[in-house]
Amino acid sequence: MADLFLKQAKQYSEGRPNYPEELFQFISSKTPNHDLAWDVATGSGQAARSLAGIFKNVIATDASQKQLDFAPKLPNVRYQCTPANMSLEELERDVATQSSLDLVTIAQAMHWFHLPTFYKQVKWVLKKPHGVIAAWCYSIPEDKDAFNPVFQRFYTVDCEPYWNPARKLVDDKYLSIDFPFEPVDGADHTGPFEFKIERLMDLDGYFTFIRSWSSYQIAKEKGVELLRDDVIQDFKRAWSEDGNDQKVIKFPVHLRIGKVGSLN
Repeated sequence: MADLFLKQAKQYSEGRPNYPEELFQFISSKTPNHDLAWDVATGSGQAARSLAGIFKNVIATDASQKQLDFAPKLPNVRYQCTPANMSLEELERDVATQSSLDLVTIAQAMHWFHLPTFYKQVKWVLKKPHGVIAAWCYSIPEDKDAFNPVFQRFYTVDCEPYWNPARKLVDDKYLSIDFPFEPVDGADHTGPFEFKIERLMDLDGYFTFIRSWSSYQIAKEKGVELLRDDVIQDFKRAWSEDGNDQKVIKFPVHLRIGKVGSLN
């Protein structure tokens, strides 16, 4: 999927919401040391920016250099363009050495991964036994205003033929994703734990968010414009019904978190 996201890098950096600080506070509270974190598939660095305020150093990797070009430049974040499928040698050379990481994060991306290979790498680079992996996704807005039925129809009907099957893992809130890690200290399961993104958006900003979707880009490549004039008019009518040009849009965030343990 790297080529797909490369094509929409600008929309992704502008349209995707930032993650709540409560999420990172929770993750950091479960991570005994805050020396080195790896943000995998960092995109334009939404998560890396927050991690940089907690960890001494952050390695943020992505298969798309174009995405990385939009990421914030911070003194303790090293951005690295890596292949979508790294060998162990490439991992050690470009990311981190064995048992050197306190945390691995994956924001809104793990459903695209070949998980057996990725988990082998995670278990190799994390410190044992308390190194932590935290992976989260956010699902569609759950607002109950008049705008939402229009969005729901667009998401479930118009976009449905163009979603990759991996999207089902997001719709399932990462409940069914394979996650072979131990619960972190203070927890009796690995999640999902729920948080909320709240973002003030106008309709143009919301359209930018939609245009960053993989389904939108796949449809466009097939010659289909999902945001047709009639669809845009439906959105405009529903959006403006309450008389407000801007809305606080709430996205549920679903976190799976675990520690590597000593037997992996």
